[in-house]
Amino acid sequence: MKSNRLNQYNHVVAIGGGHGLGRVLSALSFLGPKLTGIVTTTDNGGSTGRLRAEKDCIAWGDLRNCLTQLARRPSIGSLLFEYRFNGESELTGHNLGNLMLMALDELCVRPLDAVNLVRTFLNIDTRLIPMSEEPTHLVAMQACGKSVFGETNVDKMQDTPIALSLDPQVEATNEACEAIKSAELIILGPGSFLTSVMPPLLLPRIANALAQSNAEVILIDNLTKEPSPIADCSLAQKISWCHQVLGLKIIDQILCHGEHSYQDGNISYYPLRSSHHIGLHDRQALADALSYMVSQNTCLADVNIESA
Repeated sequence: MKSNRLNQYNHVVAIGGGHGLGRVLSALSFLGPKLTGIVTTTDNGGSTGRLRAEKDCIAWGDLRNCLTQLARRPSIGSLLFEYRFNGESELTGHNLGNLMLMALDELCVRPLDAVNLVRTFLNIDTRLIPMSEEPTHLVAMQACGKSVFGETNVDKMQDTPIALSLDPQVEATNEACEAIKSAELIILGPGSFLTSVMPPLLLPRIANALAQSNAEVILIDNLTKEPSPIADCSLAQKISWCHQVLGLKIIDQILCHGEHSYQDGNISYYPLRSSHHIGLHDRQALADALSYMVSQNTCLADVNIESA
Protein backbone atom coordinates (compact mmCIF):
# COMPACT_ATOMS: atom_id res chain seq x y z
CA MET A 1 0.00 0.00 0.00
CA LYS A 2 1.57 3.29 -1.11
CA SER A 3 0.33 5.22 1.93
CA ASN A 4 2.60 3.10 4.14
CA ARG A 5 5.42 5.45 3.12
CA LEU A 6 3.92 7.92 5.57
CA ASN A 7 4.68 5.48 8.38
CA GLN A 8 8.29 6.70 8.30
CA TYR A 9 7.05 9.63 10.40
CA ASN A 10 6.57 9.35 14.13
CA HIS A 11 4.50 12.51 14.32
CA VAL A 12 2.25 13.99 11.63
CA VAL A 13 0.14 17.08 12.40
CA ALA A 14 -2.86 18.29 10.38
CA ILE A 15 -4.26 21.77 11.03
CA GLY A 16 -7.66 23.13 9.97
CA GLY A 17 -11.36 22.77 10.52
CA GLY A 18 -14.70 21.81 9.07
CA HIS A 19 -15.16 18.84 6.76
CA GLY A 20 -11.72 19.29 5.16
CA LEU A 21 -9.64 18.45 8.22
CA GLY A 22 -11.90 15.52 9.06
CA ARG A 23 -11.38 14.16 5.55
CA VAL A 24 -7.58 14.37 5.88
CA LEU A 25 -7.59 12.77 9.31
CA SER A 26 -9.80 9.90 8.17
CA ALA A 27 -7.58 9.40 5.09
CA LEU A 28 -4.50 9.14 7.32
CA SER A 29 -6.14 7.34 10.25
CA PHE A 30 -3.94 4.28 9.62
CA LEU A 31 -1.19 6.31 11.35
CA GLY A 32 -3.10 5.95 14.63
CA PRO A 33 -1.51 7.80 17.56
CA LYS A 34 1.24 9.14 15.27
CA LEU A 35 -1.38 11.52 13.79
CA THR A 36 -2.60 14.68 15.53
CA GLY A 37 -5.33 17.07 14.38
CA ILE A 38 -5.29 20.68 15.60
CA VAL A 39 -8.84 21.91 15.17
CA THR A 40 -10.22 25.41 14.53
CA THR A 41 -12.66 26.56 17.23
CA THR A 42 -14.09 29.84 15.87
CA ASP A 43 -17.32 28.58 14.28
CA ASN A 44 -20.38 30.54 15.37
CA GLY A 45 -23.11 29.12 13.16
CA GLY A 46 -25.82 26.49 13.52
CA SER A 47 -25.98 24.28 16.60
CA THR A 48 -22.47 25.31 17.61
CA GLY A 49 -23.34 29.01 17.44
CA ARG A 50 -26.42 28.51 19.59
CA LEU A 51 -24.43 26.68 22.26
CA ARG A 52 -21.75 29.37 22.21
CA ALA A 53 -24.32 32.11 22.68
CA GLU A 54 -25.98 30.30 25.59
CA LYS A 55 -22.97 28.74 27.33
CA ASP A 56 -19.96 30.88 26.27
CA CYS A 57 -18.11 27.68 25.34
CA ILE A 58 -15.62 26.94 22.59
CA ALA A 59 -16.95 25.97 19.16
CA TRP A 60 -17.56 22.21 19.25
CA GLY A 61 -18.77 21.69 15.66
CA ASP A 62 -15.44 21.18 13.90
CA LEU A 63 -14.15 18.91 16.68
CA ARG A 64 -17.34 16.87 16.46
CA ASN A 65 -16.99 16.62 12.67
CA CYS A 66 -13.43 15.30 12.97
CA LEU A 67 -14.44 12.79 15.64
CA THR A 68 -17.36 11.65 13.48
CA GLN A 69 -15.15 11.08 10.43
CA LEU A 70 -12.59 9.17 12.50
CA ALA A 71 -15.13 6.94 14.25
CA ARG A 72 -15.38 3.33 13.17
CA ARG A 73 -18.65 2.60 11.41
CA PRO A 74 -21.20 1.25 11.83
CA SER A 75 -21.43 1.55 15.62
CA ILE A 76 -23.93 2.75 18.19
CA GLY A 77 -21.44 5.36 19.32
CA SER A 78 -21.00 6.91 15.87
CA LEU A 79 -24.78 6.91 15.28
CA LEU A 80 -25.40 8.71 18.56
CA PHE A 81 -22.65 11.22 17.95
CA GLU A 82 -24.01 12.11 14.50
CA TYR A 83 -27.69 12.32 15.52
CA ARG A 84 -29.41 15.68 14.87
CA PHE A 85 -32.73 16.53 16.52
CA ASN A 86 -35.75 17.20 14.28
CA GLY A 87 -39.27 18.41 15.01
CA GLU A 88 -40.29 21.60 16.74
CA SER A 89 -38.64 22.06 20.13
CA GLU A 90 -35.70 23.81 21.76
CA LEU A 91 -33.53 20.88 20.70
CA THR A 92 -34.45 21.12 17.01
CA GLY A 93 -31.32 21.53 14.87
CA HIS A 94 -28.94 20.62 17.66
CA ASN A 95 -26.44 17.84 17.09
CA LEU A 96 -26.22 15.26 19.88
CA GLY A 97 -22.44 15.12 19.51
CA ASN A 98 -22.17 18.85 20.22
CA LEU A 99 -24.37 18.46 23.31
CA MET A 100 -22.32 15.49 24.53
CA LEU A 101 -19.06 17.42 24.17
CA MET A 102 -20.49 20.44 25.97
CA ALA A 103 -21.84 18.27 28.81
CA LEU A 104 -18.52 16.46 29.19
CA ASP A 105 -16.71 19.81 29.18
CA GLU A 106 -18.84 20.92 32.14
CA LEU A 107 -17.95 17.68 33.94
CA CYS A 108 -14.24 17.91 33.13
CA VAL A 109 -11.49 20.34 34.01
CA ARG A 110 -10.59 21.12 30.40
CA PRO A 111 -12.26 20.95 26.96
CA LEU A 112 -9.37 18.71 25.84
CA ASP A 113 -10.38 16.22 28.55
CA ALA A 114 -13.89 16.12 27.06
CA VAL A 115 -12.48 15.43 23.59
CA ASN A 116 -10.27 12.65 24.94
CA LEU A 117 -13.23 11.01 26.70
CA VAL A 118 -15.15 10.94 23.40
CA ARG A 119 -12.10 9.55 21.60
CA THR A 120 -12.04 6.71 24.12
CA PHE A 121 -15.80 6.18 23.76
CA LEU A 122 -15.53 6.01 19.95
CA ASN A 123 -12.26 4.02 20.01
CA ILE A 124 -10.25 6.68 18.11
CA ASP A 125 -6.43 6.51 18.25
CA THR A 126 -5.73 9.78 16.41
CA ARG A 127 -5.18 12.71 18.76
CA LEU A 128 -7.46 15.76 18.44
CA ILE A 129 -6.60 19.09 20.06
CA PRO A 130 -8.67 22.29 19.98
CA MET A 131 -6.54 25.25 18.83
CA SER A 132 -7.53 27.00 22.09
CA GLU A 133 -9.57 26.01 25.10
CA GLU A 134 -10.96 29.53 25.46
CA PRO A 135 -13.89 30.93 23.42
CA THR A 136 -12.88 33.33 20.67
CA HIS A 137 -14.30 34.75 17.43
CA LEU A 138 -12.78 35.44 14.03
CA VAL A 139 -12.67 39.12 13.00
CA ALA A 140 -11.87 40.44 9.51
CA MET A 141 -10.73 43.98 8.71
CA GLN A 142 -12.09 45.55 5.53
CA ALA A 143 -10.16 47.99 3.33
CA CYS A 144 -12.56 50.76 4.42
CA GLY A 145 -11.48 50.24 8.03
CA LYS A 146 -14.61 48.48 9.25
CA SER A 147 -14.50 45.16 11.09
CA VAL A 148 -16.60 42.08 10.33
CA PHE A 149 -17.23 40.00 13.46
CA GLY A 150 -17.79 36.25 13.48
CA GLU A 151 -16.91 33.38 11.17
CA THR A 152 -20.29 33.18 9.47
CA ASN A 153 -20.18 36.90 8.62
CA VAL A 154 -16.60 36.66 7.35
CA ASP A 155 -17.69 33.93 4.93
CA LYS A 156 -20.40 36.26 3.60
CA MET A 157 -18.01 39.14 2.81
CA GLN A 158 -17.89 40.34 -0.79
CA ASP A 159 -14.26 41.52 -0.82
CA THR A 160 -11.11 39.90 0.49
CA PRO A 161 -10.24 41.30 3.94
CA ILE A 162 -6.94 43.09 4.48
CA ALA A 163 -6.36 41.43 7.87
CA LEU A 164 -7.70 38.79 10.24
CA SER A 165 -7.62 38.65 14.04
CA LEU A 166 -9.19 36.87 16.99
CA ASP A 167 -11.44 38.53 19.56
CA PRO A 168 -10.60 38.05 22.31
CA GLN A 169 -6.96 37.12 21.72
CA VAL A 170 -6.74 33.80 23.53
CA GLU A 171 -3.94 31.40 24.38
CA ALA A 172 -3.18 28.41 22.19
CA THR A 173 -3.57 24.97 23.78
CA ASN A 174 -0.19 23.85 25.16
CA GLU A 175 -0.50 20.40 23.60
CA ALA A 176 -1.11 21.94 20.17
CA CYS A 177 2.11 23.95 20.36
CA GLU A 178 4.13 20.95 21.51
CA ALA A 179 2.67 18.79 18.74
CA ILE A 180 3.73 21.32 16.09
CA LYS A 181 7.24 21.66 17.51
CA SER A 182 7.80 17.89 17.45
CA ALA A 183 6.08 17.25 14.09
CA GLU A 184 8.01 15.89 11.12
CA LEU A 185 5.20 16.60 8.64
CA ILE A 186 2.53 19.31 8.91
CA ILE A 187 -0.55 19.44 6.67
CA LEU A 188 -2.74 22.53 6.22
CA GLY A 189 -6.23 22.35 4.68
CA PRO A 190 -8.24 21.67 2.70
CA GLY A 191 -11.23 23.80 3.69
CA SER A 192 -12.21 27.43 3.81
CA PHE A 193 -8.91 29.30 3.70
CA LEU A 194 -10.03 32.24 5.86
CA THR A 195 -12.30 30.48 8.35
CA SER A 196 -10.84 26.96 8.65
CA VAL A 197 -7.12 27.13 7.82
CA MET A 198 -6.17 30.60 9.06
CA PRO A 199 -7.69 30.88 12.61
CA PRO A 200 -5.18 28.55 14.37
CA LEU A 201 -2.30 30.37 12.65
CA LEU A 202 -3.50 33.66 14.17
CA LEU A 203 -2.53 32.44 17.64
CA PRO A 204 0.98 33.81 18.43
CA ARG A 205 2.17 30.66 20.19
CA ILE A 206 1.11 28.46 17.26
CA ALA A 207 2.83 30.86 14.83
CA ASN A 208 5.97 30.68 17.00
CA ALA A 209 5.78 26.89 17.14
CA LEU A 210 5.60 26.78 13.33
CA ALA A 211 8.62 29.07 13.15
CA GLN A 212 10.58 26.69 15.41
CA SER A 213 9.44 23.54 13.63
CA ASN A 214 11.69 21.69 11.18
CA ALA A 215 8.71 19.87 9.66
CA GLU A 216 7.85 19.80 5.97
CA VAL A 217 4.63 21.80 5.51
CA ILE A 218 2.15 20.80 2.78
CA LEU A 219 -0.96 22.82 1.91
CA ILE A 220 -3.84 20.88 0.35
CA ASP A 221 -5.88 23.08 -1.97
CA ASN A 222 -9.65 22.83 -2.34
CA LEU A 223 -11.23 20.89 -5.18
CA THR A 224 -13.76 23.57 -6.04
CA LYS A 225 -14.00 27.35 -5.83
CA GLU A 226 -14.99 28.07 -2.25
CA PRO A 227 -17.97 30.37 -1.53
CA SER A 228 -15.99 32.97 0.40
CA PRO A 229 -14.37 36.40 -0.10
CA ILE A 230 -11.09 34.74 -1.08
CA ALA A 231 -12.70 32.77 -3.92
CA ASP A 232 -11.20 34.96 -6.65
CA CYS A 233 -7.67 34.87 -5.24
CA SER A 234 -5.13 32.73 -7.04
CA LEU A 235 -3.25 29.97 -5.23
CA ALA A 236 -0.12 32.14 -5.22
CA GLN A 237 -2.07 35.03 -3.68
CA LYS A 238 -3.42 32.79 -0.93
CA ILE A 239 0.07 31.52 -0.10
CA SER A 240 1.42 35.06 -0.07
CA TRP A 241 -1.48 36.19 2.11
CA CYS A 242 -0.83 33.36 4.57
CA HIS A 243 2.89 34.14 4.80
CA GLN A 244 2.19 37.84 5.22
CA VAL A 245 -0.20 37.22 8.12
CA LEU A 246 2.27 34.89 9.83
CA GLY A 247 5.29 37.05 9.12
CA LEU A 248 7.21 33.97 7.94
CA LYS A 249 7.23 31.50 5.07
CA ILE A 250 6.06 28.08 6.19
CA ILE A 251 4.53 26.34 3.17
CA ASP A 252 7.01 24.08 1.36
CA GLN A 253 4.71 22.18 -1.01
CA ILE A 254 1.17 22.38 -2.34
CA LEU A 255 -1.11 19.49 -3.30
CA CYS A 256 -3.80 20.21 -5.91
CA HIS A 257 -6.31 18.18 -7.87
CA GLY A 258 -5.44 17.47 -11.50
CA GLU A 259 -6.79 15.13 -14.11
CA HIS A 260 -3.26 13.73 -14.49
CA SER A 261 -0.34 13.39 -12.10
CA TYR A 262 2.48 15.86 -12.62
CA GLN A 263 4.62 18.38 -10.77
CA ASP A 264 5.15 22.09 -11.44
CA GLY A 265 7.78 23.49 -9.11
CA ASN A 266 6.55 22.99 -5.56
CA ILE A 267 2.98 22.23 -6.71
CA SER A 268 1.99 18.59 -7.18
CA TYR A 269 -1.14 17.62 -9.13
CA TYR A 270 -2.97 14.32 -8.66
CA PRO A 271 -6.49 13.02 -9.39
CA LEU A 272 -8.00 13.55 -5.95
CA ARG A 273 -11.73 14.00 -6.47
CA SER A 274 -14.12 11.52 -4.89
CA SER A 275 -16.50 9.74 -7.25
CA HIS A 276 -19.30 10.46 -4.75
CA HIS A 277 -19.04 14.27 -4.59
CA ILE A 278 -17.13 16.86 -6.62
CA GLY A 279 -16.19 18.78 -3.48
CA LEU A 280 -14.78 15.84 -1.51
CA HIS A 281 -11.27 14.39 -1.71
CA ASP A 282 -11.06 10.65 -2.23
CA ARG A 283 -9.50 9.32 0.97
CA GLN A 284 -7.25 6.71 -0.62
CA ALA A 285 -6.15 9.05 -3.42
CA LEU A 286 -5.30 11.72 -0.85
CA ALA A 287 -3.25 9.30 1.26
CA ASP A 288 -1.44 7.96 -1.82
CA ALA A 289 -0.66 11.46 -3.14
CA LEU A 290 0.78 12.60 0.19
CA SER A 291 2.74 9.37 0.45
CA TYR A 292 4.24 9.89 -3.00
CA MET A 293 5.13 13.52 -2.24
CA VAL A 294 7.02 12.64 0.94
CA SER A 295 8.75 9.68 -0.71
CA GLN A 296 9.99 12.01 -3.46
CA ASN A 297 11.37 14.35 -0.81
CA THR A 298 13.15 11.45 0.87
CA CYS A 299 14.73 10.42 -2.43
CA LEU A 300 15.83 14.00 -3.10
CA ALA A 301 17.33 14.29 0.38
CA ASP A 302 19.28 11.04 -0.16
CA VAL A 303 20.66 12.37 -3.45
CA ASN A 304 21.71 15.64 -1.79
CA ILE A 305 23.44 13.78 1.03
CA GLU A 306 25.31 11.52 -1.38
CA SER A 307 26.48 14.43 -3.50
CA ALA A 308 27.56 16.56 -0.53
